[in-house]
Amino acid sequence: MAEIINEPCGVLIVNKPEGPTSHDIVNKIRRLYATKKVGHTGTLDPMATGVLVVLIGRAAKACEYSLSDRKRYTATLRLGIETDTEDTTGNILKEYPVTVTDEDVKAALSSFQGKIKQVPPMYSALKVGGKKLCDIAREGGTVEREAREIEVFDISATHVEGNDYRLEVECSAGTYIRTLCADIGKSLGCGGAMASLERSAACGFSINDAHTVEEIEALSAEERLALLRPVEEIFYELDAVKLPAFYERLFRSGCEIYLKKAKLPECPVGTRLRVLDSIGIFFALGEIKEYENGLALKSIKLFSLT
Repeated sequence: MAEIINEPCGVLIVNKPEGPTSHDIVNKIRRLYATKKVGHTGTLDPMATGVLVVLIGRAAKACEYSLSDRKRYTATLRLGIETDTEDTTGNILKEYPVTVTDEDVKAALSSFQGKIKQVPPMYSALKVGGKKLCDIAREGGTVEREAREIEVFDISATHVEGNDYRLEVECSAGTYIRTLCADIGKSLGCGGAMASLERSAACGFSINDAHTVEEIEALSAEERLALLRPVEEIFYELDAVKLPAFYERLFRSGCEIYLKKAKLPECPVGTRLRVLDSIGIFFALGEIKEYENGLALKSIKLFSLT
């Protein structure tokens, strides 16, 4: 048990470079922190750069729970081409003359703001029948994909040069920027593909919080541990509740804590809360549930064993 308690635990913000996969980065972090328990909160394609939120030790368990639904990207939209991957790493399927103006591009963006439907690309890590879509695509196959609702909170375009535009996008998790570029190109009648992508913010963290793998490698073991941020920061959007010592012990044992008995504020069923111990330190994620005797707070994940 002591080994589990003493292992590294926390959130590491990595500035992913172009080239390696997110899995490649995770493998390097496993080696640097000497633990197999490493995950991340959202894949970046090999060509993409920027914020990769890496979860280490018991923090890796946070990956399966609702995190911030907002992410920010800076992308290059290249008009005049369509590719099989919807980005410039793929094979060009069609080329078009580009006669649209900057005003045309900016006007087209209005139909991509708000809640919209998006069909996931074949070149993605989504699985169908247990197999990744990208693996099916590389074998020359294709499958029907249902459109999914995403939300684009904000989007803008600035002309860079030639047929390239810089897109600034704030969107919900699950949004494919490659597909967004391709769909904008289709709406303009001249095709489009993504030529570059940087994730500038995710899960409440920005590119300014991120460290390159080279920077992390150059540190001592103690300095690397000092880079880890508290797991609680992943759940920054959730309200916190502090438990008195008696109820903390019951909560850690898996008991439901009735709101009225513990004099906790009432919350709707399904509300998730950051749970703090008697001295105000985060140790768990809890959820409000309805029981025969009323509303109660129940543990759904402990992030600290003591």
